[in-house]
Amino acid sequence: MMKSILFSKYEGTGNDFILLDNLQGSYDFLSVDLIKKLCHRKFGIGADGLILINSDQSSDFYMDYYNADGSKSFCGNGSRCAVLFALSLGIHTGKTIFNAIDGLHKASVSGEMVAIQMNDVNDIKFHQDDYLLDTGSPHYVVFNDDLSSEHTVLKGKEIRFSDLFKKDGVNVNLMRVIDSHQIEISTYERGVEDETYSCGTGATACALVHDYVADGKHTTIQVLVKGGELSVSFQRGMKGRYSNIELTGPAKFVFFGEFLI
Repeated sequence: MMKSILFSKYEGTGNDFILLDNLQGSYDFLSVDLIKKLCHRKFGIGADGLILINSDQSSDFYMDYYNADGSKSFCGNGSRCAVLFALSLGIHTGKTIFNAIDGLHKASVSGEMVAIQMNDVNDIKFHQDDYLLDTGSPHYVVFNDDLSSEHTVLKGKEIRFSDLFKKDGVNVNLMRVIDSHQIEISTYERGVEDETYSCGTGATACALVHDYVADGKHTTIQVLVKGGELSVSFQRGMKGRYSNIELTGPAKFVFFGEFLI
């Protein structure tokens, strides 16, 4: 007997996701192989990742995120889409606290703009002229003016599959500085193993590195991605420590559908 999966498709600055209402455990049967199939752009729905909205005792909901290859991590843009989807389900009315793989996050919705509070960053490491930090997912940041897709994928694979990172993987971001409060980036995402139009945790990582290197005085950095624009606000502490980090940008419902398996 065939099973039916009712899904919603959302995107946040071009980062696209499959959203499933799993509050009643309807999709607990999903396997890694099935998640990979659903995310496949030729044989499935197609997405950068899949998100289950689960019930949670310590918050309004649990965002259970899977990359397109079935691996798990935190996802900034996915979280923003999840918050908007949760609003449509009546889980909250505009302000919410949700749980994820890296802990609790506050979030709010204003029209199509969704803001989420990121975890504090306490360490930015200098590595071979580049920078490494964790914003819910590990990110490697390279100052580079060539943000072409070809160069992003080439450089991304080179670093992601290097001896240092090939086991656990790392997201690779190329960053071009426009001015003291604006940057442009491109991102190669592990788990997708390709360039994505946007990456929320990557935008956050690049904004913090830009401020850290420039010893900036701004508390908000505008991040241009290939799918649009994100904003990262923060409070800078000592020795590369950042708190009160907030990622803001648009999230949109794309379509609703049914997938038979």
